[in-house]
Amino acid sequence: MNAKYAVALILALQVSVSLCEVPAPDKELVDKYDAYKSVFYKRLLNAYSKLQAAVGPIVDKIGESQQGAGARDFALDMQNKPELQAIAKVVRGMAEEVTPLVDKARTTLLGLYGHYLRPAVGDFLSDSIDNARVYLDKFMPAE
Repeated sequence: MNAKYAVALILALQVSVSLCEVPAPDKELVDKYDAYKSVFYKRLLNAYSKLQAAVGPIVDKIGESQQGAGARDFALDMQNKPELQAIAKVVRGMAEEVTPLVDKARTTLLGLYGHYLRPAVGDFLSDSIDNARVYLDKFMPAE
C-alpha cells in the first residue's frame, strides 16, 4: 500500500516539476558534487573492507561450530532457491529502470540548489564539509 502512495507521489512531483522551468546546474557545481560523491564511496568501501577484515576471523570461528555450520548451510540453501534469484532479478531490473530518474532528479536538485540556495548557504556548507573532512580523514579515510 505504501508503494502505491510512493509511486503516486513521484508521479505528482514529476508533473509539477515538468510544469516549471528548472535552471541547469553549473559545471563547477556538478564537478564538485561528483568529487564529493566519489570520495564518499571510497570512504564507504574502505570502511567496509576494514570491517570485513575485522569480522572475517570471527565468522570463520563461528562457522566451525555445529550451529554455525547449520546457519552457513541455511544461507547457502537460501542463495540457491529460484524464488530468491527471481526476486534479485526483479530488483536489479527495477534499479536499472530507476537509474535515469535518479540522475534527472539529482540534476534538477543541483540546479535548484545552485540557483536558489547556493548564494545564501553555499559558503557555509562548503566550510562545514571542509571541517567535517578533517574528522572523516582521521576516522574513515578514503584510502
